[in-house]
Amino acid sequence: MASERNIILITGTTSGIGYDTSYALANASPSNHVIMTARSTEKGTKALAEIQSRKPAGTLGFLQLDVTSDASISDAAQKVEADFGVLDVLVNNAGIASSDYGPDNNNNNNTAAGRAYLREIFDTNVFGVHLLTEALEPLLEKSKDPRIVNLTTNTGSVTWRNDWTQPASYKALEAYRMSKAALNMMSANQLYKYSQWEHPAKVWAYCPGWVVTNLTGVDGRQFMRDTGAEDSETSAQGILEIVNGKRDEETKVMITKRGGTYPW
Repeated sequence: MASERNIILITGTTSGIGYDTSYALANASPSNHVIMTARSTEKGTKALAEIQSRKPAGTLGFLQLDVTSDASISDAAQKVEADFGVLDVLVNNAGIASSDYGPDNNNNNNTAAGRAYLREIFDTNVFGVHLLTEALEPLLEKSKDPRIVNLTTNTGSVTWRNDWTQPASYKALEAYRMSKAALNMMSANQLYKYSQWEHPAKVWAYCPGWVVTNLTGVDGRQFMRDTGAEDSETSAQGILEIVNGKRDEETKVMITKRGGTYPW
């Protein structure tokens, strides 16, 4: 059964950008219904209750989802179809970064460890995003104004990686960089593919900026603050602008939260 509401699904909503975006989008309109998702049901329902206690204008629900699990993706897609019959907005926020493997840890000659590390990063940041979006395609295609927001980063810019004067050029994070460069190409592929729909989908590669999140684990939050990271609410406002149609002409570039762009 098709819904008259604006159905929005966000991945990785227990903290940081996903959490703040859930509130921002739910509060933006009484017509908005936000589906919060997380691997942990306990953490996810706790986050849902916290946001609901703030009494946003719209509504929210929770759905367990692990983007690295094929069964979980399939179950989630079936649940959204059964409950709503359509999906209007997909925010692919869930992502991981780690420096556990590489030159700084003296284990970059360990092929087995390197393969496992790369697989872990790409499984969440690339494979999971691609497969989840594919699973939700039939529901997105039913929307009159389908929108997909893929959270990327300027560290995935090949142009910037080759410019050693950039402030972030000293950071290794090789697998993370590669995964986000792949995500950027995925966004371009999706934009082209979904342009063939009756109601073409708009797809954005959105860089939320340097903000405090759990991307590198809880221990990394203080480092983020010490290096000038902003509050993740600022990134949520950028996603709200996209969902509200304020950046519809910027689908073929990597965009920032304050109206700028980054080179691919």
